[in-house]
Amino acid sequence: QVQLVESGGGLVQAGGSLRLSCAASGRPLSTYAMKWFRQAPGKEREFVGGVTWSGASTYYADSVKGRFTISRDNAKNMVYLQMNSLKPEDTAAYYCAASSDRYRAFSRSYDYWGQGTQVTVSS
Repeated sequence: QVQLVESGGGLVQAGGSLRLSCAASGRPLSTYAMKWFRQAPGKEREFVGGVTWSGASTYYADSVKGRFTISRDNAKNMVYLQMNSLKPEDTAAYYCAASSDRYRAFSRSYDYWGQGTQVTVSS
């Protein structure tokens, strides 16, 4: 079992930045590829991106490519989502997820899911 806890969300103006963190416990984070998803009210869940177990490979959705960066620190059991140049359409609850399919950053599969952190971008 892996427990995931996101933090770092909040209210930011358009053009600003936020860094989300995801703390994992229960098993070594290096066992998993890590993903970020988001969901806005009334919209379907969107896959934001992922990182392989080693951090060597990342994948990003077109909607965030060039603005968001996923990184991880396996020694600290932490995963991060750096979000720059934020837009109002980035407003959503953001979730981190762990996947045992640890070599594929682009896969939308996951085994564990966090409780989410809210990001609100004002125009």
